[in-house]
Amino acid sequence: MKYQASKIEKDWQKYWEDNNIFLVDDDKQKKKFYGLVEFPYPSGEGLHTGHLRSYTAMDIICRKKRMEGFNTLFPMGMDAFGLPAENYAIKTNTHPQITTRKNIDNFVRQLKETGFSFDWSRFIETTDPKYYRWTQWIFIQMWKKGLAYKASENINWCTSCKIGLANEEVVAGVCERCGGEVVKRQKEQWMLKITDYAEKLLSGLDKVDFLDTIKKQQSDWIGKSEGAAIDFALTDSDEKIKIFTTRPDTLFGVTFMVLAPEHPILKKLSDSISNISELKEYVEMASHKTDIERAGEDKEKTGLQIQGLKAINPVNNESIPIFVADYVMMSYGTGAIMAVPAHDERDWAFAKKYNLEIRPVISGGDVKEAAYTDTKEGQMINSGEYDGLAVADFQTKIIKWLEEKNIGKSTVHYKLHDWIFSRQRYWGEPIPMVKCQSCGWLPVDEKDLPVTLPDVSDFKPGEDGQSPLASIEEWVNTTCPKCGQKAERETDVMPNWAGSNWYFIRYIDPHNDQELVAKDKANYWLPVDWYNGGMEHTTLHLLYSRFVYKFLADIGVVAKDSPIGDEPYKKRTAQGMILGGGGIKMSKSKGNVINPDSYLAKYGADTVRVYEMFMGPFDQSIAWDDKGVLGVFRFLNKAWDLQDRVTDYPIIGSTDRTKSIIPLKDRVNEKILQKSDLERLMHKTIKKVGEDIDNMHFNTAISQLMIMTNEFDKGALDKWVVIPKDIFEKFVLILSPFAPHMAEEMWKLLGHKSLAYHPWPEYDDALAQDEKVIIGIQINGKVRDEIELDFDTEPSEKLQAEILARDKVARNIEGKELVKFIHIKNKIISIVVK
Repeated sequence: MKYQASKIEKDWQKYWEDNNIFLVDDDKQKKKFYGLVEFPYPSGEGLHTGHLRSYTAMDIICRKKRMEGFNTLFPMGMDAFGLPAENYAIKTNTHPQITTRKNIDNFVRQLKETGFSFDWSRFIETTDPKYYRWTQWIFIQMWKKGLAYKASENINWCTSCKIGLANEEVVAGVCERCGGEVVKRQKEQWMLKITDYAEKLLSGLDKVDFLDTIKKQQSDWIGKSEGAAIDFALTDSDEKIKIFTTRPDTLFGVTFMVLAPEHPILKKLSDSISNISELKEYVEMASHKTDIERAGEDKEKTGLQIQGLKAINPVNNESIPIFVADYVMMSYGTGAIMAVPAHDERDWAFAKKYNLEIRPVISGGDVKEAAYTDTKEGQMINSGEYDGLAVADFQTKIIKWLEEKNIGKSTVHYKLHDWIFSRQRYWGEPIPMVKCQSCGWLPVDEKDLPVTLPDVSDFKPGEDGQSPLASIEEWVNTTCPKCGQKAERETDVMPNWAGSNWYFIRYIDPHNDQELVAKDKANYWLPVDWYNGGMEHTTLHLLYSRFVYKFLADIGVVAKDSPIGDEPYKKRTAQGMILGGGGIKMSKSKGNVINPDSYLAKYGADTVRVYEMFMGPFDQSIAWDDKGVLGVFRFLNKAWDLQDRVTDYPIIGSTDRTKSIIPLKDRVNEKILQKSDLERLMHKTIKKVGEDIDNMHFNTAISQLMIMTNEFDKGALDKWVVIPKDIFEKFVLILSPFAPHMAEEMWKLLGHKSLAYHPWPEYDDALAQDEKVIIGIQINGKVRDEIELDFDTEPSEKLQAEILARDKVARNIEGKELVKFIHIKNKIISIVVK
């Protein structure tokens, strides 16, 4: 019987859908598992191989969890607002609602054709007003708690798209989407006060099972540091410049200050600056660079001394010059730094370039040659009455002195900046705020949510940087929800992050029109047990969603009494990227993008699924290889053909074929594979495949399935060897998460119904163990030899004598006194000698 992938897969996909096989209920008596993947942005190109790799991995995990008896939630949706759809709408003069609908339908088709076990009844779209009603509701709750506010911000501005961009949307000084020039521009923006949650976001990382690299990304972005906030007075002015430093002990070494080009003091005291024209030119130049470019460690530092302004070092009353330099940014700290060139590499390079004093204040190093930065230890020098003090002692004394003089205080600082939440575009969630001349900014009445997008034909942003919504007077003009007088709606919309920071909560209760989520359902399903996605989303998306979840926990929408407190995800993993031929990143411009549709049509979904899991370690980037796809296709065909040799009759020593469930051809001199050999290998395979799925070692799990298949195939001298049905059934069950369509069909041919909820096979520990084990022989902590022993070999004097007599061991212990001989069964042999 030939393997017909296309027909089998269509039949089983229809069966799953018609019978709601993966529909999950809220049976709170069952142990639950919530597996989550990042929902895709439905672009015109359709799903890519990276989507399939991530989704297949979690699908395998969720299928196994169902078979293990877990009430398994595995949902899907679409993150459909965003700039790409709007740019495409402008380019083609097609409403983004139309193109987005078309793209979503295509994505859903591809997902279903790949055989993912999603609960489609919970499908959500961020562009659905029934969904973004609650996105707007979250914003209003934040406004009520003082976490949403409007302020003037220096943002990245795309001169082509005419919208503000996040740092991550700017590459090499141009817009990632359109390639247009990006400049800095002051603009009023809605902000979310994520900084109020900085410490919670940091401490919460100790409670969760995230990859170490992900935890580091999160903690680096939050950027906690302890130090002091210090006021530097200006000469001939009442103004002060506040700085934050982690090293107040170096204050006596401050020989100049540096301000960000956007620092407000420059405008405030512009009349006192004699080189104001030159300064404005420098500020304009800096506005064309991104924060990432400005902060680059490898770029040459540029700056301009401000003529007419000087600062006073508070510890010695010295007058010091002030520079403006683009490597200092308002978005980090206070937008001003005290420069200690003797003990900071960046300040040292700047001081050398502009011939500024370099004064060491901590002993050690030659600051004429380079900055001396190993300053945690040592003694104070050039620090007045504090000379000779240890650094740690001086840190305590100087902070106390600053506080007594009321010019500084001990401070905890976070690099994290409040979240810029405005976008000057059309295709996004309207911000549900109105401005009344009498009452100021107020939220829309919650009963009037959602504030829906008006249907417009012109999507182009205004030349003045206004959202396209600003030109729709009938939509903009409204009434104040408080006093009833004339008011205007906010015309900026939310960023694409808005709908994606809480979507995993809505999956739990997607059709609830009374509240964001029912508490009993939230208490049962949350937190998410396992979240997998791309590494590109493990900083901002993860941070934003953790912030929103913590806020919702604080206002009682979700609980905070789980073992991980108010954290939304117990576990977060990430897959490596799939590269094009030659290991090059896929891109349309390079013409090396892999279209999954063509492979699904040619080889079938199971082949694509198994190949994406087999192509290499899941957490590593790997290049697509057509030969590898073909190899997997052949493996599945070989596994399929094994059915022709399955029998349900006890076969050891028997040649009776009358009870075979699948008719077998006549045979001559048939060789019979001993069942005991297969049983041992089957138990090893069940153990390894199960453990490998739990550890995301999918490639080695598939390797073990291939070993099992080959053993079935070569079990005797001719190809007609029979296979015991009970062993083959176990093989089909553990193959099923990887190749679900084929496994379902094989299970059916074995005389059963769907295996989706059939118990995962158990293994016998004794049978799953290797008969032999290779263990290392350590001598004084270093492995010098290894030995093969029977499994569970007991320590004995005879074995010790044999090991000590081995050539490699004897050479390493010759003439030395034996102190210890330790034999840990099946693990290690450790020899200690003097």
